[in-house]
Amino acid sequence: MPKKQAILYFDGVCNLCNHWVQFVIRRDRESRFQFASLQSKAGLNILSTLKSQNNGVPDSLILEIDDNIYIRSDAALRTFIELGRGYKLAGLFLLMPGFIRDAMYNFIAKNRYSIWGKRDECIIPTHELKTKFLD
Repeated sequence: MPKKQAILYFDGVCNLCNHWVQFVIRRDRESRFQFASLQSKAGLNILSTLKSQNNGVPDSLILEIDDNIYIRSDAALRTFIELGRGYKLAGLFLLMPGFIRDAMYNFIAKNRYSIWGKRDECIIPTHELKTKFLD
């Protein structure tokens, strides 16, 4: 079975989101993840797609695996699952009702700039990491 490709869309000016991307990159031993800031062309495209499908499009984290799109706490938890190994245990939180998980996620997302800060510009990947980032 071919391995699934995952694209993690993130708020490129958010320090917390950038740390999350670095966390995933360091643990992505199978090189399954690609990344795009929500401010990039690819990010704006996914936001446009979601806006036409949903109310309240997230502005912090979106995960696309094959044809499935995950938002909010589902995106964060499924990222752990896709990393494999012991990180899969985080998937147990999917047993918690989504409205509770998303309430916690939304609180963190709403306060991420005031707690972790904000950058003036999106992350600029090193030459070695450039292939992992879309546009």
